[in-house]
Amino acid sequence: MSARARFSEIRAAARSARWRSASGWMVCAAFGATAAAVSAAAAPGPPGLAGAALATLAAMIAVVDWRRFIIPDALNAIGLALGLAAAWFDSPTDPAGAVAAAMIRAGATATIFYAFRFGYRRWRGREGLGLGDVKLAGAAGAWLDWGALPFAVEMAALGALAFVLIGRLVSRRPIDVAAKLPFGAFLAPAIWVAWLAAHWRF
Repeated sequence: MSARARFSEIRAAARSARWRSASGWMVCAAFGATAAAVSAAAAPGPPGLAGAALATLAAMIAVVDWRRFIIPDALNAIGLALGLAAAWFDSPTDPAGAVAAAMIRAGATATIFYAFRFGYRRWRGREGLGLGDVKLAGAAGAWLDWGALPFAVEMAALGALAFVLIGRLVSRRPIDVAAKLPFGAFLAPAIWVAWLAAHWRF
């Protein structure tokens, strides 16, 4: 291959990568804007604004984790802080108690996920869950009550399983049990959906 042809190939690959990145963020922006509007309609006032922020953050986390297999600590920290703020506004009669309960749920949920991560690593000898997912689970505990948390986790797990099975049917290849899967890309939107289900007024 000539140097000119090689250069053209590199340029084409770079343009394709830029397009994929731009298209991913366009989808993120469209989902975030739509979900934010739905959140504001579901819970007018400060709770709805918090839900809109959660929807936007969930979209960002999903895109980043899908592309890089990592959830930045900054995004998880923002999610936790927003969850605690939402707990404060959701309970005007006892905001301090609501924040304390949210912190307990966050700690307990993160601990459960970390225990799963530790146990899976000891059992299989490889990582089954990233630390970013553990931290995201902690943020979920701040946003969701005890009843909604299992719903979000189950929804994320079923979504991930459906993705793997559909990929298996499309590719007609055996499932690679060691393949990486960005679980945060499924968990983050599931947190918002669970929050929406708890706040929607039918």
